[in-house]
Amino acid sequence: MAQQSLGRVSGWVGENEARVVVGYRGEHARGQFGVVCVLRLKRGSYGVRELREHGAAPVLDASPQDLGRAFGRHEDQVPSGRVIADGALPLLRRGDDVHAVGLSAAAPGAYAERLVVEESLMFALPNGLPPDLGALTEPMAIGWHAVQRAEIKKSDVAIVIGCGPVGLAVICMLKAQGVASIVASDFARGRRELATACGAIVVVDPNEESPYEAAGDRSYLKTVPALAELGIGTMEKLTRLPVPWHHVMRIADRLGAKPKHPVIFECVGVPGIIDGIIGSAPLFSRVVVVGVCMTPDKIRPAMAINKEIDLRFVVGYTPLEFRDTLHMLADGKVNYAPLVTGTVGLPGVERAFDALGSAESHAKILIDPRSATASV
Repeated sequence: MAQQSLGRVSGWVGENEARVVVGYRGEHARGQFGVVCVLRLKRGSYGVRELREHGAAPVLDASPQDLGRAFGRHEDQVPSGRVIADGALPLLRRGDDVHAVGLSAAAPGAYAERLVVEESLMFALPNGLPPDLGALTEPMAIGWHAVQRAEIKKSDVAIVIGCGPVGLAVICMLKAQGVASIVASDFARGRRELATACGAIVVVDPNEESPYEAAGDRSYLKTVPALAELGIGTMEKLTRLPVPWHHVMRIADRLGAKPKHPVIFECVGVPGIIDGIIGSAPLFSRVVVVGVCMTPDKIRPAMAINKEIDLRFVVGYTPLEFRDTLHMLADGKVNYAPLVTGTVGLPGVERAFDALGSAESHAKILIDPRSATASV
């Protein structure tokens, strides 16, 4: 069955470039997805054949009739005087399955000149946000999702273990959330410096100092005997009161009078890190696992149980978090500048990967196809 085109011209992205979004719905496709392409055009009206001559047909893989149905008529006025650029969540529906763009053969897209995205997951870049900064939305949204899942308060202490791109994104979003006390831990001096630039108040080399001690004395409980002593001491005081002790304790519980604890973000993703955090963290710590360990790992459940460690795993982000991150970037509410440590053109992609292998110099390197830069 022939596919039916459902797209539109969405607007200008440059002086002589029009962004064209076209979606298809077919017999084997559930829902709608969009093909996004940029055509070099002079402002004015264009018929289907003229659009094909400018490169639309190879992108759309459609006949002139299909392209005509895409625009709803044989001639479509390209809007003038408005600049529109788009970002999109990297998800693509193929039949009954949803694939991550760049992580599935069914949804290619890494370093591609053109790619297919879900039109329903596209967002216009607001407030004139440049596309190169809009490209940071996806990694920053991962950090924002982690911060939201952590349910961290502004008065809590955040401890970020690992200051690679993920850890730095978490630090940036903690700062945007208004968290005042941020401790960052990494072995690499360069990454510790980037963590400071992103908003960490205290940075430590774990070879020399424990990140759990670096925030100073916060009256955290560190051992089970210390918890038991607190319980006995509290009961001794409450039982001397002229009112039933359990009423007082219940009121205190409702008011949130509980032992203090830090919120720890694991942003490394290698075997042994989670167990190391469980063994070293104070009692009742909340641990948010953001780093992705790709191999089997081991933890000591008894240790986590005795300490009542709250262990949370996070992945990705919601469409709302993606949208909010995009607007936070556009509104200047996130200090993203330290994350971008270099820009290269297509000739410099291989060297960029080599440079990212060093933890001392780079966090994120943007690839600008318009640039001829071959080194970072």
